[in-house]
Parts: sequence; C-alpha cells; structure tokens
Amino acid sequence: MSDSPFSYTSQSLADLAGQALDLARRDGASAAEVEVSEGSGLSVSVRQGALETIEHNRDKGIGVTVYLGRRRGHASTSDFSADALARVVDKALSIARYTAEDDCAGLADEALLATSVPDLDLYHPWDIDVDQAGALARDCEAAALAVDARIRNSEGGSLSSQNSQFVYANSLGFSGGYPSSRQSLSCAVIAEEDGAMQRDYWYTTARAAGDLDDVAVVGRRAGERALRRLRGRRLSTRQCPVLFEAPVASGLLASFVSAISGGHLYRKSSFLLDSLGQQIFPGFVRIQEQPFLPRGLASSPFDAEGVATHERDVVRDGVVQGYFLSSYSARKLGLRSTGNAGGNHNLIVSTTGEDFDALLRKMGTGLLVTELLGHGLNMVTGDYSRGAAGFWVENGQIAHAVEEITIAGNLRDMLRDIVALGTDVETRGSRRVGSILIGRMTVAGE
Repeated sequence: MSDSPFSYTSQSLADLAGQALDLARRDGASAAEVEVSEGSGLSVSVRQGALETIEHNRDKGIGVTVYLGRRRGHASTSDFSADALARVVDKALSIARYTAEDDCAGLADEALLATSVPDLDLYHPWDIDVDQAGALARDCEAAALAVDARIRNSEGGSLSSQNSQFVYANSLGFSGGYPSSRQSLSCAVIAEEDGAMQRDYWYTTARAAGDLDDVAVVGRRAGERALRRLRGRRLSTRQCPVLFEAPVASGLLASFVSAISGGHLYRKSSFLLDSLGQQIFPGFVRIQEQPFLPRGLASSPFDAEGVATHERDVVRDGVVQGYFLSSYSARKLGLRSTGNAGGNHNLIVSTTGEDFDALLRKMGTGLLVTELLGHGLNMVTGDYSRGAAGFWVENGQIAHAVEEITIAGNLRDMLRDIVALGTDVETRGSRRVGSILIGRMTVAGE
C-alpha cells in the first residue's frame, strides 16, 4: 500500500470490526455495533509569503457499542491490537451493566439497513507535498494582497488535503464502508483605511483537487470582500427587508434542520414541534435531500447506523414532509428512522430564479447581511437575535458598509416571510441554498 495514504486496507478494517463483534457476542452482548476508521492528511499555512505552519496528521480509532437487552454501553480506543480490542469490548459491557434500561435503545431496524453501497465518487486523494501546498497557499494570499494597496496585512493562506476511510458493522450482519477525501484552500486578509481595519476571507472546498476554485479567484475574492467592508456605519433602529447572502443563508437552513431533528423533537425543545404536514414556508419553497450526488460533500449510501439513505422531499410546496431521525429518536417519537443518524445529506433548496443582483433590486431598500455573530437562537421559542454586519442597500444598489448592528425576529415568522431564493447557490457544504430575501425584520443599531 505504498501509494495509499492509509496504513490499513478496507478489508483489514472490516476484519477488525468483525473481531470486535465476535468478542462482544462471546462475552454476552445481545447485540453490538462497531465503527473502525482511519484518517491522514496535510495542512500548510503561509503568512506574508512565508511558510508558517506544516501539519501532518494520521489517526485511527475503533468505537464499540454493546447492548444487554435495552441497556447500552460504549467505549473506544485508538489501539488496534488484539489485547486492546478485548479491553474495549469489556469496558463497553461493563458500562452497559450499570446503565438503566431504555426501551428505545438498540440497533437500527434490520429491514431499514442498506443492502448495497454504490460508488458515489467521494475519494480523490491529492498527491501533493509541502512545497507544492505552500506555493498554492502563497499564490492565493498574493492574489488577495494585490487587489488594492489598502490591503496591508494578512492572516494568511491555507491549504488542507484530508483522506479518511471507515467500516461500520453490526450484529445483524451489516458491514459497509468507503474511503473519502476533502480538499480545501482559504485566505483571510485585513484592509485598512484612515486607521480603521476590516477583515474578511474566502475559501473553496471539494472532494477532488480539480474541483477547487482557482487559487487566484479565491485570493481575489477574499481581498475584495475585505476591501468593501471599509467605511462601515451603524444604522438607526428600524424594520426593513433583510437579504441573507448565500453563505449565511445556509445557517438559517441549518437552524430549520435542527428544529425538525429528532433530539429537539422528542425532548419537546423545538419551536417546530408537530410540524409534519404543516405549512412552514411559502408555497414556492421546496427542500430536497439528495444523498447520492456524485462527489457531494454530504453524500452517503447509508447513515451512521447502517440505515439506507433515500432521496426525498423534506419540504414540498412549503409544507414539511419529513423529519431528520435516527433509530433512537424515531422510536421515541413512535416513527421510523429517516436515515439521518449523523446528520442531513445534501439538502437542495429551490430557487425563485433571481440572481444576486436581481435580489438586490427586488429588495429595493434594506439590509444585506454578509456576516453573523454570536448564537442568538432560542430553539424552544424560535426567537432569533444575532449580531450582524453587511451593507445598506438603496434603490437596489449597495450604498455603504454596515457594522455593529443586531438583527432580530422569530425564526418561524422569518421562514414564512421568505420573499425570494437566489440562484447564487452555496455549494461548499451539506446545504445548497442561494441568498434568502426576508420581507421584514427588526434591525437594532443606534
């Protein structure tokens, strides 16, 4: 395996998982599940053209979960030796013996387990060394610094190349896993004018190096974003339309996902309790989950419990069609797993056809938000309040930068008040959504 970034073959990981399951059965477990994983990578950063940090990482681990009836125990180790394997199984069993019974504990329903593992093209190792990585990061930073003389400082350019592989297996006979990769390049710089400084950044990430944005594009975007934030002003307190730029709009979608996920639902700590079948968004909104996108950053043929994933509509015509449930949370709610143990898989939000400039024109006069600060969402009530920065827009054109303000509303009301969804779709994560225009929010300033 000299050309592989891994120390173990996938079969070796599967064998280790099988050995742990055999030990668990031998020692009295009524059921068990095991995940064995390995990862390696390179990260390099430069600042002001000089190499600043070099990091090589290599790690591995095995996690064992055992059940004694409805009692559960879990333990993990990074030691793959036979003795360590026996110890970690024994430790998991010891924990289970002293754990209270839980009627909802247990493996996933056998009928829901994946029966095939299609190749989703997730593994593209990058044959890159420190010198090459440093040169790319340096070129990215140089492109940012070249945007304008007012960009006088830098937090640096960074490149990361990571590879991982895993096998998940359980005592119902399921065993599956696959390798994956993630490459990323980023840059952050500081613009200065008349003693005032503003920082901004940009990045690109993909499964394959060939899918990354060009280094000069990333650097230039970082420089332009920092530069446009100069001469920021505060606003007087008002109510107005708010346009969330696509990267921050993704956070709104993340909050919605959290609100209809099993943990918040069965604990009754969500403002979207019993929302299945309810109109939460305007009728033009559709949110699809597509776990089989080739090279998708959140693609997977099965979830963390081996449950098969499926394409589905989470929201159709503005109405919630399904939750995000693991086996445990599904049992708590009297439902069945949706294949989301471990999170969502490639959420695709519909658009209303406007590009970013058209959204500005549609808003007319209002606030464009490009950065959010703090964690100001009350998941129980939906009350939303975040520090923000961005730009004031007049007559569909950006007038000036805005800073030191707070935006507030209730997330249920905000979702219902969505006016438009842009075509400038953010693709650098598990949620693909364009900029979101909301009809009215409170902006608190001076």
